[in-house]
Amino acid sequence: MATGETRATGDTRAAGETGFSDIVHDLITVQYHALKAGHDYEQFIRDAENADEREIAEFFRTVMREDAERARACHRYLTHLSGTRAAGSAVT
Repeated sequence: MATGETRATGDTRAAGETGFSDIVHDLITVQYHALKAGHDYEQFIRDAENADEREIAEFFRTVMREDAERARACHRYLTHLSGTRAAGSAVT
C-alpha cells in the first residue's frame, strides 16, 4: 500500500507506527509549516520594503499574523488532545 492511502482505506498504520493519531500529525504539520513560513515572511517584508512597496509589505505582515494565529490554534488543539485516546499512544 502506498503512503497517503491510509485514510482512503481506513488503515491506521500511521498512528500505529508513530504513536500519533492522524489528527495530531495533521495539527503538528500545520503548526510546523505556519511557524516555518513566519521566518520566510520576514524576508518577504524586507524585500517589499526595499522595493518601496509598502502595500505588499503590509500584505506579507497580514499573512504572517494569520500564520501565527494558525500556529497558536494548533497548539491549543494539541493541548486539548494531549492525554486523550484521540491523540494516539505517543501522547496518552
